[in-house]
Amino acid sequence: MPASRPHRVAVLVLEGAKPLDVGIPAQVFTERASMPYEVRVCGAAPGLVAGGDGLAYYVADGIGALEWADIVFVPGYRHPDRDDPPGQVVEALVEAHERGARLAAISTGAFALAATGLLDGRRATTHWHYTRALAARHPLVQVDENVLFVDEGSVLTSAGAASGIDLCLHILRGDLGVAASNHAARRLVAAPYRSGGQAQYVPRSVPEPLGERFTATREWALHRLGEPLTLDKLARQAEVSPRTFSRRFVEETGYTPMQWVMRARIDLARELLERSQHSVEQIAADVGLGTGANLRLHFQRILGTTPSEYRRTFTRGE
Repeated sequence: MPASRPHRVAVLVLEGAKPLDVGIPAQVFTERASMPYEVRVCGAAPGLVAGGDGLAYYVADGIGALEWADIVFVPGYRHPDRDDPPGQVVEALVEAHERGARLAAISTGAFALAATGLLDGRRATTHWHYTRALAARHPLVQVDENVLFVDEGSVLTSAGAASGIDLCLHILRGDLGVAASNHAARRLVAAPYRSGGQAQYVPRSVPEPLGERFTATREWALHRLGEPLTLDKLARQAEVSPRTFSRRFVEETGYTPMQWVMRARIDLARELLERSQHSVEQIAADVGLGTGANLRLHFQRILGTTPSEYRRTFTRGE
């Protein structure tokens, strides 16, 4: 979304910080012409921060960077179930949130957000290994162990490190639109979008070759969204029965096959609204929804807005 100044992103490095968790938001939101973000990596104080997995970090900024930030990322860190972050960190996170900053945790960074009380009464997630510990340490938090990330508006949480990429892309989609998010995903060689409701890990009962086959089927469908796509057609492409396809598809993605197809069509419509001047009727036909009325119906149901308003939002000022 066009802005008068770049979005300010602070990545808060706590003692024992996990390197992938630190690197993901720093890289996704790194400053470039196509990305209106400014990133600062900070700690409780400037200087050396002992990290996890044999690494350490030198940060130029201290906790004051949170006063500057629009978005604060809290990467995961070691032993989050033992001790809360320092009091000054907890206080700074609360104050940043009160000023209107979004707080986003990657993996066990959710424990730091929970320590602020801002997750009380809200859904949240963390790495599957720590979900029970989070629920035990912070019983007022509604811990969901079966999702990749949770968006509660001003407070967001994600599962393990790779899910941090999904969370960052989700934030990008909301800020800049689908086209910018997909561009960032291509740059990262990452999946363009995995829903927050997707399972953190696929049950062991799902054979790996079948999982690969389903991935290929989803890719096949994405190139044919303008064509009629039915459950039977998708199951035939995956070479399994419709019943097996439906059950395994939900286990892998958190959606039924046809829910997934509908959301993929709406995502394609969003990108076309952002990047083309095609009419709503033409876009509806291009994405397989037939008529503008049908596109408007599903757009409102899934996104809570209209195609015309969405287009105005993501082209304003361009």
